[in-house]
Amino acid sequence: MRILVIGGTRFIGPEVVRLLREAGDDVSIFHRGQTRAMMPAGTRQILGNRHFLADFTENFKQLAPEIVLDMFPMTELDATRVMKTFKGIARRVVMISSADVYRAYDRLSGRDPGPPDPIPLNEDSPLRERHFPYRGQIESLANYEKILVERVAMSDPELPATVLRLPMVYGPRDAQRRMHPFLKRMDDGRRAIFLPEGVDNWRWTRGYVENVAAAITAAIRNDAAAGRIYNVGEREALPMSEWVRVIGEAAEWRGEIIVLPQESLPPNLRYPIDARQDMVSDTSRIRKELGFEEAITLSDCIRRTVAWEREHPPERIDAAQFDYAKEDQLLREWKRRKP
Repeated sequence: MRILVIGGTRFIGPEVVRLLREAGDDVSIFHRGQTRAMMPAGTRQILGNRHFLADFTENFKQLAPEIVLDMFPMTELDATRVMKTFKGIARRVVMISSADVYRAYDRLSGRDPGPPDPIPLNEDSPLRERHFPYRGQIESLANYEKILVERVAMSDPELPATVLRLPMVYGPRDAQRRMHPFLKRMDDGRRAIFLPEGVDNWRWTRGYVENVAAAITAAIRNDAAAGRIYNVGEREALPMSEWVRVIGEAAEWRGEIIVLPQESLPPNLRYPIDARQDMVSDTSRIRKELGFEEAITLSDCIRRTVAWEREHPPERIDAAQFDYAKEDQLLREWKRRKP
C-alpha cells in the first residue's frame, strides 16, 4: 500500500512509519525538515511546508498515495488544505484528533461550569460547546481546534476520512515529559510524592506511544474505518495515585504517596482542574470494528518509558517545580498530624 504521512517525524509518527514499513508498505513523509528522526530504510522524505500543500500537487499525483495520514492537523485550515489537495488523488484520509474535543474537557478545565459529564466518553458523547480551548492562554495554539478539523475531514464523501481521537500519550520521545515530574522525585530519593485531594482518584485515559501507533496503523490498513471516528487508548484508565504507584514500582522507589488538601500545597503541586470530571474514553469501537489490541503490556510500557526518561533527561529543568525544601516541610507537618 502507498501511504503518505504529513508530519510524522517527532513522537508518534516514527513509530507509525516503522510499523508500516515492517508490513511492507511504500511510505513517504512530507515534513519541514526541522526535526531529525531515524526513519526505516526505503522511507521517502519530501521536504515542504504544509501551509503550501497545493504547490506540491503534481508531486503528490506522481506519488499517488492510497492513504494520506495527517499526524498534526491543528486548525480548520490545516484540514481544509489536506482535503482539497488530495481529493482525486488519494482514496482515504486519516486525521489525528484528540480527546479534548469532548465537552468533558471544558468541564475539567472550568471553561464550562456545568456538572461532570458521564464517563466513559464514547465517540457520540457531547463535544465542547466553545471552540478554541487554548486561545488567550497559549499564543501558538490560538487557532487550534480539533472539532473543526474533524468537521472538515468528515464533510466530503468523495474523499472518505477516518478520525482518531488520541489519549494522553506517553513513552520514549514524549516532548511533554508526562512522567518526568514523578520519576525525577523518585530518582532524587524523595521519601514522598504529594497529590491533591481529588486528583489522587482522577483519571484520564492514557496510551503508550507504540500501542497508539499500532492503533493508527490498524485504521490505515482497514478500509472498514472509512467514515468512522475512533477513540484510542488503554482499556483501563488508572487513577493518578495508581499511575504514580506503577511508575514507582518500575523505578524501584520505596516512598509514600501522600494526599493533602489542594489549598495546603504550594502552587507547583496544585492541579488547576475540576478533578470531579474524569477523562475516560471508551475504546471498544476500535477494538470491535478493527480488531485492535495492544501488543505491549502496561508493565512493559512503564518500564520502557522509565528507562528512556533516565537515559534522556530534559536539557532544562524548572527548579521552581522541584522545591524540595517546601516538600520536606510538608512531610514534617504531615508526620506530626499523622495518628
